[in-house]
Formats: sequence, C-alpha cells, structure tokens
Amino acid sequence: MATQAHQSKPALGEREMIVLMALLMSLQAFGIDAMLPALGQMASEMGAGGNERQFVIGAYFLGAGAGALLPGAFADRYGRRPVLAVSLIAYIALSIACALATDYTMLLAFRLIQGFACAGLSVVPAAIVRDHVGGDRMARLMSLIMMIFLLVPILAPAVGQGIMVLAGWRAIFGAMAVMGLAVGLWTWMRLPESLTDENRQEINLLPILRNMGTAMTNRGAIGYVVGSALVFGSLFGFLNSSQQLISETFDQGENFYLIFGGAVVGMVAANFTNSRIVERFGARRVGHAALLAFIAVSVAQLWSASQPQQPLYQFIILMSLSMASLGFIGANFSSIAMQPFYHIAGSASSAQTALRMSTGAVLGALIGSLYDGTAKPLAVSMLCCALVALAFVLFSERGKLFGRRVPSTD
Repeated sequence: MATQAHQSKPALGEREMIVLMALLMSLQAFGIDAMLPALGQMASEMGAGGNERQFVIGAYFLGAGAGALLPGAFADRYGRRPVLAVSLIAYIALSIACALATDYTMLLAFRLIQGFACAGLSVVPAAIVRDHVGGDRMARLMSLIMMIFLLVPILAPAVGQGIMVLAGWRAIFGAMAVMGLAVGLWTWMRLPESLTDENRQEINLLPILRNMGTAMTNRGAIGYVVGSALVFGSLFGFLNSSQQLISETFDQGENFYLIFGGAVVGMVAANFTNSRIVERFGARRVGHAALLAFIAVSVAQLWSASQPQQPLYQFIILMSLSMASLGFIGANFSSIAMQPFYHIAGSASSAQTALRMSTGAVLGALIGSLYDGTAKPLAVSMLCCALVALAFVLFSERGKLFGRRVPSTD
C-alpha cells in the first residue's frame, strides 16, 4: 500500500472511501443523465430542433474532456482536496447559471464551461485510489466505485423526469446544485489529503508535459486508454441519442427512465461481479474477455437493428449486455493504464481522462448526429469502435491477449 500523507483528519475506511469517490464521480453522471428526459422539452422551449437537442449533453462531454488536462497537475502539486474543492464550487455555481439561462446558446455555453471547470470530479478520484492501492486491487476498488456510481444513471432519468413534471426542467439544475453542496460538505469534513510530500510535483510546464507525455506514450498503457475511449465513445453516442431512440423510434417516451435504467443495470451487475473475480483472474484476462464479448453483442445488435421493425425487448436486452461488457472494460482498462504511474498519478489520470473524454465526446456527437429514426447507426458505430479498440489493446499487449496478471506492488 502507498505511504500515507501527514493528515489532520482520520483516514477513511475502505468502504467510506469507495462511497465518497463514487458520489464525487456521480455528480458528473447526474448532470448528464438527469437531463435526458427533459431534452425534448428543453429544446422546444428554447427553439432548438432535431438532433440539436443532443448538444446539451455533447457540450458537457466536450468541456470535461478538454478540462481534464488541468486538474491532475494541480492535484500533484497542491493536493487532491483543493482541486476537488474548486471543482465542487464550480459545479454548484454553474448549475445555478444553467438554471437561469435565457436562450439555448447561453445554456450550451454554461454547459461547456461547467464540463471544463468540473473535470476534477472525474480525474481526482482515480488519483486518490491510486494513492492507496495499485494493480488488481485497484481494479477491484474501482469496480466497487463504479457499481455505486452507476446507480446514478439508473435513477437519474426517473429523478429528472419527476422534477420536470413537478417543477419544470430548470429545477433539474437546481437539484444538481443541491447534490453538489451535499457531497462537497461530506468531502470537506471527511476526506484526508492522500498526496504524500515526496510525491508533490512542481507546476512547471515542461515537467507537466513530460509527465503527461510519459503517461500517453507508455506502450503498455496507451492501448487501454484509447481502447476504452473508443468503446465508451459508443456509449456516449447512446447517451446522446437515447431520448430520441426511446421516445421516437420505440414510442416509449413515458417509460424512458425504465428502459434507460434497464439498459444500464447490466453495467452495475458487471462491476459487482468484477469486484469479486478480478483479483483471482487478473484485470487483463477479465478485460480482454469483456472486449470480445462486447464485439459479439455488437454484431447481434446490428442484426437486430437491421430488421424492418426492431423489437423493443431485443434492443433492451442487447443494450444491457453491451453495458455489462462495458462494466468489465471500464474499471479493468483504467486500472491497467494507471498501473505504471504511481509517482505521477494526478498527471497520468488527467492525460488519460482527457483523451478518453475528448475522444468519447467527439465520437458521441458524431454517432448521435447519425440518428436516422432507427438504432442501426448506433449498432454499426458500436461494432466499429470495438474492433478498433481491440487493435489498440493488441498493440499494448504485443499481439497476445489473456496474458499473465501483473502483481500489485507499490
């Protein structure tokens, strides 16, 4: 286990750390998924038509991808807590700004800035976990964090839909601000600083770029960063187009939260299962098997979407299986990619998160823009992304899958 920093607060227990890291990350998810049922009403009220409604999601993703380059370096210099504090304050303030936006362009600008300013909520938790553990144990903890985190995508659309019915779509942003305040208070009261004095890095451009370059040029890591960016880019495409798919293609707008939650529940089950098996089988073996499963399910999804009238039950089952595969891929790929970078965990997490989020945002926007009233463009995109991801993983593994596990040493 990593050396602990001098702390003025009692160390978090493993369970509390898991829950708190999950809640910090879930603020980002709530800011996306709670919006989904309201996109149609939001776009109608503000004069945005067609696929333009997706920009409320895409702008946030794009900002988060660009913003992820910065928090890691500051977290490696000043510590994890200050960077989280800035991100949480920005999250609260910009949620209120979005609620008060008077036109669609202003709303998109606030969402872009919010994603940029709050990127630390995605970057810093992984660095905190890496401060404490590494290897397959990190993969286990990240799976548990993701399992709790993924309860938000299941519940958020129902919460967002309920808030919209009771108080209008602007109140969803108010709920975001309240959640940010609650999680911020917990973080301030309970989270100790995990960055040790010997691991503090100077804020000098060349060392920061060198650290990020190291994180992005390590052959054993880069294939997993790009691979996860590609498969999660297809997930972002589903998020961007989900409201139209469910409401228009399948004419189930009133049941949006149930169908969306049904698709995501597979990811929760996968992360729970991964937390139980990854230390036994290793992150590589589990992650490689999951990627191959994702490819197989994508083929089935393409076949199903190519039917004249795709049955709703097939779409839900296959999307849930795809999400389950992603549940195994996410924690394991990110843990493998972070393994070599204990002494520059913040910068490595920033660079890797930036690449994942930026690539995902661009792919998600592109896939969403291809929506044509059917699920076929999504299915084609999922398959193509997965096949290219496999090529990158093979590059990192020098052409061999299911290699030996890497021991957890710090």
